[in-house]
Amino acid sequence: MAPQYQIRADYDADTIVVYQAYAPAIADAALRAGRFVAPFSFHRMTWIKPSFLWLMHRSNWARKPGQERVLAVRMTRQGWEEALSQAVLTTADPAAVTQAAVHVQWDPERSLRGAALNHYSIQVGIGRNLIRAFTDDWIVSLTDLTPQVRKAAVLTQTGHATKAQRLFPAERVYPLPRTLESLLSPGR
Repeated sequence: MAPQYQIRADYDADTIVVYQAYAPAIADAALRAGRFVAPFSFHRMTWIKPSFLWLMHRSNWARKPGQERVLAVRMTRQGWEEALSQAVLTTADPAAVTQAAVHVQWDPERSLRGAALNHYSIQVGIGRNLIRAFTDDWIVSLTDLTPQVRKAAVLTQTGHATKAQRLFPAERVYPLPRTLESLLSPGR
């Protein structure tokens, strides 16, 4: 049985992939520029999620208004871990959460059909003070996953879950340094 709180992600030696869902205007501008540009907001927190299925649940398979486009955001592991090192759990003291540069929240991981599972997936909110580092320094590439998301949704709805799963990114346990593990674990 997997630990309750564990980051699972698509990553390599230098990068990790996180997912975000946007309105078409934001996604199109970002994909054209190769990075986030207006109308992306640099003045509010942006949430990144390393769990593909959690984002599918959140965006209703890219059908939720304002979340019709799914982007895979490949970022440096150095940037990812820098963000996590500045994180405060959203369940912490409200004053600490308000002041935090990064918010971390753990939500139930989701199955292919959206059911809550018995382990949790991390959501990371990058605040205004770090958003430029995220967009300008940490992001390596942006990929539009919307066509494969739509195809996977149709396959899932028509009873072809195994075929749908072949379209999903491979996620495995992300090896967190012990200091970050302690910082991010609820109840410690």
